[in-house]
Amino acid sequence: MLSAFWLGQPVTLLAQASSVAPVVTTLLRPAAVFDGESLHWGWVVVVTGDKITAAGPASQVTAPTGARTLELPGLTLLPGLIEGHSHMLLHPYNETSWNDQVLLESHALRVARATAHAHKTLLAGFTTARDLGSEGAGYADVGLKQAINQGIIPGPRLLVATLALVATGSYGPKLSVDVNAPKVRRKLMA
Repeated sequence: MLSAFWLGQPVTLLAQASSVAPVVTTLLRPAAVFDGESLHWGWVVVVTGDKITAAGPASQVTAPTGARTLELPGLTLLPGLIEGHSHMLLHPYNETSWNDQVLLESHALRVARATAHAHKTLLAGFTTARDLGSEGAGYADVGLKQAINQGIIPGPRLLVATLALVATGSYGPKLSVDVNAPKVRRKLMA
């Protein structure tokens, strides 16, 4: 929500109105605002819909009539964080090895887990995440991105890589439980 925030002076951005639902405007009153470079005490932020429409010293920023005010004493607002290397469709290897996740867990289970990961990532303050490969789950990362973009599930803005590019034979198992591939026997030449 606060990712469009590189301000030196009060700045007003144009927000697009939605024809589906009424647009809500909120005046955020934190103790301070960090703009990515400097900490600004006594600043406020106006959010209209999901866009920042104004930010700056409280004495110079006026919220539109009817805006609700959210007091945030003792808190500092900062720009949305960007996570640069994630794998939403995996979970920690100390819970389940990479091989077992890719070979034994269905795509459906992995997508359900990725949905929870996306939500937790957003709640941790990351408004953008770069997901670097679906790790054997095909284009499930694209579906996750689409579900977030359509408002079906909460999550950060995702930049997805889909299928990873790796050298043949250099990276883990090649099949998952969702793939029914024929088994092939090869004769070794003497």
